[in-house]
Amino acid sequence: MAGANPPASPAGDGDNPLRDPRDKRLPRVPEPCALVIFGVTGDLARKKLIPAVYDLANRGLLPASFVVLGFARRDWGDETFEEVARKAAMEHARTPWREEIWNRLNGNFKFIPGSFEDDEAFDRLQSELESLSESHGIAGNAAFYFSVPPAAFPIVLNQLERTGMADNEKSGGWRRVVVEKPFGHDQASSQELNELVDTVFTPQDVYRIDHYLGKETVQNIFALRFANAMFEPIWNSHYVDHVQITMAEDVGIGTRAGFYDASGAARDVLQNHLLQLLAITAMEQPVGFEAEEIRTEKLKVLRAVKVPDDMEADAVRGQYAPGWVEGRHVAGYLDEDNVPAGSTTETYAAVKLEIQNRRWNGVPFYMRTGKRLPKRTTEIAVVFKEAPHMPFADFDTQILGHNQLVIRVQPDEGVTVKFGSKVPGAGMEIRDINMSFSYGEAFTESSPEAYERLILDVLLGDKTLFPDAAEVDASWRIIDPLEDYWATTKPEPYASGTWGPERSDLMLHATGRRWRRP
Repeated sequence: MAGANPPASPAGDGDNPLRDPRDKRLPRVPEPCALVIFGVTGDLARKKLIPAVYDLANRGLLPASFVVLGFARRDWGDETFEEVARKAAMEHARTPWREEIWNRLNGNFKFIPGSFEDDEAFDRLQSELESLSESHGIAGNAAFYFSVPPAAFPIVLNQLERTGMADNEKSGGWRRVVVEKPFGHDQASSQELNELVDTVFTPQDVYRIDHYLGKETVQNIFALRFANAMFEPIWNSHYVDHVQITMAEDVGIGTRAGFYDASGAARDVLQNHLLQLLAITAMEQPVGFEAEEIRTEKLKVLRAVKVPDDMEADAVRGQYAPGWVEGRHVAGYLDEDNVPAGSTTETYAAVKLEIQNRRWNGVPFYMRTGKRLPKRTTEIAVVFKEAPHMPFADFDTQILGHNQLVIRVQPDEGVTVKFGSKVPGAGMEIRDINMSFSYGEAFTESSPEAYERLILDVLLGDKTLFPDAAEVDASWRIIDPLEDYWATTKPEPYASGTWGPERSDLMLHATGRRWRRP
């Protein structure tokens, strides 16, 4: 109609008319800010966090005004910390080393020496952040990364509350906190810690990190299921026989005996990584891909999970004994440094879970994780039911297995579809073949490391890939009954280099199934 006003641009008045805020193809760059890393001298900071900062800078995804503050009990100055950070980035960064990129970060590494009980050290940290608002223009924006043992969380949180560093209003910008797993050691301690962290920081500023959710292959589950018409119609109990989720490691506990012996495989991996993979695999399609919408659907799954009625048959744990891995002899768990004699901590856990909802009723989800297994791999295998009728002779299909869709999370990221095909020749022999897609071959751009994506999301304020308190609580509701049962048992020994205890195989054999060999 003549004289009518044109429709408003999706970008809003005064914004670039060529840029729609819903368009995620153009990179988003955070506001000027600081990243404070507690426990910056540890392996996580050296091998993952600092290299991720360099990789983000190399990709042009950090603001011009960006500062890294390290906090640890070392007698370092800024120059020493910067040299340590440079070495860590050179050794562990994913992207190629470029001196000009590092020069842009040069001078933006600050170090605060002190212990977590040292009030004066935290006062210096507060003063440093205030001065950086003027010298570097960070405007009070800071994210605090807890790369520290879980026992230290309350101490650091109380220091941040005492100094007012966690307060958005006092800082004049945003203040966020990143908490590593495990988040508590059971449901009660998790609830207590949740209450504390949500009191010190506002709940929307708390980021509970699970680095598996930052992996491209995990995020690709959304695309695989909801962007394709061929998978979703069969993603249910009518067609799926069972689901296997495996996280296997070929290494032992290394130098983590102090932490690992107090947690074990179930608390270390099952409660977070594997239950998150289960939730994403089983969730309903969200109404959108905002953080709250995705978390709502994941939480429905976790709350519908049913633990086994027969724990003895369907909840198995083990502990690695001496054996051979990749051609070399390795020690058993009880022979590792700093492991208490007679420890009953499990290094392997396997469990059968069920999801009590309409989509998955009657479909078992088998989850397993372990150390000193034959290879390092993480995968989700959706195993389909046999065809209801096959007009072939039994001897033509005797080596034909179930159709499978396997999502390889690491290390060879991709998807494999296993199905039956006729063997060339005069007969009608049918056998399994694999059709694979690999990220490394299909795309010219290599996948970013999980910590790259997650650190960037924290600085942007995007919580889509971060579990909230309710998800953590629901996960512990599943794990606590397993831990209570296992507290009355001893783990079954298994030789290093094998796929775990014999009872783990029997758990599937009892229903005519077997573990997939990755």
